[in-house]
Amino acid sequence: MVGSDALQAIVYARGSLRLLDQRKLPLQVDYIDIKDSADGWNAIRDMVVRGAPAIAIAAALALAVEVSKLDFTGTPAEAASFVSKKLEYLVSSRPTAVNLSDAATKLQTLVSKTAETAKDAKAIFQVYIEAAETMLIDDVADNKAIGSHGAEFLQRQLGNSKNICVLTHCNTGSLATAGYGTALGVIRALHSGGVLEKAFCTETRPFNQGSRLTAFELVHEKIPATLIADSAAAALMKQGRVQAVIVGADRIAANGDTANKIGTYNLAISAKHHGVQFYVAAPVTSIDPALPSGEEIIIEERSPKELLNSEGGLGKQVAASGISVWNPAFDVTPANLITAIITEKGVITKTDVDGSFDIKGFIQSAK
Repeated sequence: MVGSDALQAIVYARGSLRLLDQRKLPLQVDYIDIKDSADGWNAIRDMVVRGAPAIAIAAALALAVEVSKLDFTGTPAEAASFVSKKLEYLVSSRPTAVNLSDAATKLQTLVSKTAETAKDAKAIFQVYIEAAETMLIDDVADNKAIGSHGAEFLQRQLGNSKNICVLTHCNTGSLATAGYGTALGVIRALHSGGVLEKAFCTETRPFNQGSRLTAFELVHEKIPATLIADSAAAALMKQGRVQAVIVGADRIAANGDTANKIGTYNLAISAKHHGVQFYVAAPVTSIDPALPSGEEIIIEERSPKELLNSEGGLGKQVAASGISVWNPAFDVTPANLITAIITEKGVITKTDVDGSFDIKGFIQSAK
């Protein structure tokens, strides 16, 4: 699937799924066996696995493992219904990540159509397993395409500079996908092209995906990098030390409004003020054309313990007892703050007429 020296959040062979427990990184590298959809739901909800693309793939493969060992005596239609209901259950684990619901809808359509002509339930499960496995393979190829398109576009936008410095937020690399990464994939491509001077990553509180995961990946890949506090980003931009910000996305509305890890909106505002380009890197599956704007995006709220206790809620108490907590997992960055959206199909830029994204037109032309 990926190079032997690459980090793998998802380790899969037919009938077996192991997920890297990202809560324990960077100090421990432990894998958890996932035997069914309930294990998958818990792993996603508890952030054993995270990142929109990885969540979708982990969910699909968790169910693939379950049905591969299932002694099912029902009809093809009943098998399709079983799969569909399990997928609905898995979607409820992280509702903001559109990749998960998009994958579930496509898989539900597939098994429903297959049930019309299948001779037995086993055929339904076989088709499902093969489709889930294809998702795993395709994600790596899509991520590498995102990296290539993004690196080429950034170089052009920055006057073919050979000393590009970028800032990223949260974790969007091999640990958030099936491999290579989205925003971090662009950084990888810049580095392999010899034009990246340095990558800055935020700590990304309160779960510290930046300091625990992105920093871990950057060190592992020997990419020159520096960790900063979330609150230091504006000062970094004021000093002119970065030319671009590159982030991922959990859901992109039809107008380009983008939901991503909490703190992304802060970075976009700072980037706009300091004249720093701001890019979103995500697969086309992160785009939700049914949502006209970011106002309709459901924002998940996480446990108060993530703020009250150290280690993203897993450690000792650090906040005053009795204090109330507001802990949204995501925020929405308005499209007017985004320079361009980088996908595996190419880069979505703004029209010259009104400075808005024509995402619908881009998707239609990319088919």
